[in-house]
Amino acid sequence: MTYLKWVFWITFWTLVLAVFHYTLPQVDIVRVTDTYEKRIDFGENSLFWAAADVGNDATTPNRDVFFIQTVRNSGDIMVYRNEDTGWHWPPYFKFDTANLQAEAADNKSTADAPQWVAVKHYGWRNEFLSIYPNAVGVRAVSGPDAPKGVPWLNIVIIAGFIAIVLFIWRLLRRFRQRRIDPVFEDISDGFDAAGDAVQERRAGFTRWLDTWRAKK
Repeated sequence: MTYLKWVFWITFWTLVLAVFHYTLPQVDIVRVTDTYEKRIDFGENSLFWAAADVGNDATTPNRDVFFIQTVRNSGDIMVYRNEDTGWHWPPYFKFDTANLQAEAADNKSTADAPQWVAVKHYGWRNEFLSIYPNAVGVRAVSGPDAPKGVPWLNIVIIAGFIAIVLFIWRLLRRFRQRRIDPVFEDISDGFDAAGDAVQERRAGFTRWLDTWRAKK
C-alpha cells in the first residue's frame, strides 16, 4: 500500500507540474526570420492546437494556421504557431492573431542586421508530435541578452495554487482529526474490550475446569 501511495502522489504531482509548465507563459529572445500561413490537418495531436479563431465556428478537420519562424542567438531554430485562445483554455483571452502576425512580420530581420524580439508564449515544441508553442505576444528588445522581465504572473499563480493546496490539506487534516480518527479509536477500543472479554471468559472457563480436577 505504501508503494502504491507513493506512485499515486508522484504521478499526480508530475501531471500538475506538466500542466503548469505547458500553460504558464514563457519568454524567448529570438530573431524573426519568416512568417507564413499553412493549412493543417488535425490528427492525434489535435489536443495541442487551439480552437478555431473567434467568430469562426466552423468545425472542420483542417484550417489555416499562422506560424512564426525564429532563430535564437545560439543558432537554434524555434517555430511558433499563432492562434487565438479566445474564451477557451488556457485563459489568455487572445483575440488578436492577425495583428500579432503583422507585428512579427514587421520585425523580420537577417543575421547581418538582426532585430531581436521577445516572444511570449505557452506550450511545448515537439518535432516528433508536430506540436508548436503558441505565441501570445511579440515586442522588440535591445539585443539577445535583453532582460526577459520578472514572471510576476507565474509567481502569483503558483503561490496562489500552493496556498489553496495548503488550505485544503489543513481542512482535510482537521476533518480527519475530528471525524475519522475518533471513529477508528472507538473501533480500536471496541476490539480491545472484546479481547478483554474473551480473555476473561477464557480465564473463567479455565477456573471452572479446575473445579473438576482431582485435588491433592
